Amino acid sequence: MCGIIGYIGKKNALSAVIEGLSKLEYRGYDSAGVAYQYNSNFKICKEKGRVIDLKKSLTDSHSNLAIGHTRWATHGEPSQKNAHPHCSFHQRFILVHNGIIENYQKLKFEYLNTYSFISETDTEIIADLIEYFSNTLQVEDAIRKTMSVIEGSYACLILDTLHQDRMYFIKDKSPLLLGKDEEGISFASDITGLLGYATEYMPLDDKTFGVVIQDKIELYDMIGISKEQIFKEISIQEEEINKKTFDHFMLKEIYEQPMMIRNLIRKYFKGEEVILSKKLLHLLRQCDKVNFVACGSSMYASYFAKYYFEKLCGIPCEVFCASELVYSTPLISKRPFFIFFSQSGETADLIAVMKKIKRQNYPVLTITNTMESSMVRLSDYALDICAGKEIAVASTKAYTAMVVTSAILARAVSGNKTNLKNNLKAVSLAMEKVLENKEVCKGIAREIVDAQDLFYIGRGIDYWTSLEASLKLKEIAYIHTEAFSSGELKHGPIALITKNTPVIAIITQEGTNRITRSNLEETASRGAHTYVISSKGLSLPKDDIIIPNVAHYLSALVSTVVVQLIAYYAAVFKQNDIDKPKNLAKSVTVE
Repeated sequence: MCGIIGYIGKKNALSAVIEGLSKLEYRGYDSAGVAYQYNSNFKICKEKGRVIDLKKSLTDSHSNLAIGHTRWATHGEPSQKNAHPHCSFHQRFILVHNGIIENYQKLKFEYLNTYSFISETDTEIIADLIEYFSNTLQVEDAIRKTMSVIEGSYACLILDTLHQDRMYFIKDKSPLLLGKDEEGISFASDITGLLGYATEYMPLDDKTFGVVIQDKIELYDMIGISKEQIFKEISIQEEEINKKTFDHFMLKEIYEQPMMIRNLIRKYFKGEEVILSKKLLHLLRQCDKVNFVACGSSMYASYFAKYYFEKLCGIPCEVFCASELVYSTPLISKRPFFIFFSQSGETADLIAVMKKIKRQNYPVLTITNTMESSMVRLSDYALDICAGKEIAVASTKAYTAMVVTSAILARAVSGNKTNLKNNLKAVSLAMEKVLENKEVCKGIAREIVDAQDLFYIGRGIDYWTSLEASLKLKEIAYIHTEAFSSGELKHGPIALITKNTPVIAIITQEGTNRITRSNLEETASRGAHTYVISSKGLSLPKDDIIIPNVAHYLSALVSTVVVQLIAYYAAVFKQNDIDKPKNLAKSVTVE
């Protein structure tokens, strides 16, 4: 959600910011803007729409200082006036902001009742407050005073038109990274935005304030005490955010899943043994309940984690939706353990829950694709899902990587000598066979593309896969899709079946094969157009897609590739913006 870029240095800052914003497009946005120093003045340019629209409206200018932003609307509709950057009332301060200021209406009344406002945003008041306090305070103190009165989340880059050799920055809750190389200093809300303009980076802590003056970095806490600067080498490469020969990042990432499984095997297995922190394994073995916390696709992955832990480890588990858990604390056992799933590691709902849990001194593990994230820094332990950078907004390889990592972790906790390593190798080969036969998935997508409603059904493991399948069609094909446990159809949902309504059954479990087929027939008798995705050992000649046999508890990894391809091709036929679907963001950094 939203992207921030800033640059000060010897290179062309305007080019750096535009390139950085382009690399952050996958985060989701509806408008874009830049502010840059040019000939002793500051210019601001912003547009509703894409970064390419912004670029067209810019004249070629060389600048050594610039900030930029891609906005995902929260307060105020997507428009040019609501786009960032925003200026203070008297035009002295210019800033970009990620996050939400929860008490902005109160602050308007308390401090800014003589000011008028151009936008409908909560962001504009930050610039106004800095300007208001700077009437009686030095700029640095005015910014810190502003930090002390605003409530919510923020990552801001701030320009002072009276001091054109510097850039101020503040951060609390929303992510912000500081990067540098020999030629300049840069900022980004995501590490991909630093590529090409930084060789090292530093994630900024909450309640951080700082200023860059030419090539000098000053970093403080909120009350002005100097903070240590610890930079890390940037390991991600430009080629990781390149589509290569694929039409879309989503398709590329679907194809990367077999290799992702092999990467996880190399990461966590030594011979046949799983190598993980002994202290982490001890805590999990001693706990009396594992609580999984997640949102969206990550939550569906956590259902598999629950299954693996209960079956392999005999530990009771529960899955929680983070946005509910933060406001409704459940009964907590005597020795709980909390495991958080997040692709980005910056999900606001998850961070809010994690802070709540940490205050009670319960142990926390984060399973994520972003090891430099806020959630990793907050956690006691972290596991890398090794999926590589995921650019498409709709998650594919990160989702399956979470399922695989959960199985590996449960295997390590249990101590059982299950043949997981070889079974995972078989899954990667089965995935490749599905990809070789993608035309069948494309055929189904062509048939369902005009559907007003579609239903996925399954039981157990196949039901959880149906949930993820349904979400993918909603996200990128914009087809109203629901997933039901097939046994629940006759308890209400079957009333929704009309003539030619597509119903897709996923069948990979022997124990539920016959009953799921029976439930599917119930929909066919009411006019549904039915499809079956089945494992080879359970298949019938009339089944539409037959996937290779793998270990039953890993079958969802293979069927998931099928439903990902169906969603992808349905979106292709609709000519949708597949990597950047409407209204969605990759990293959900607001509650």
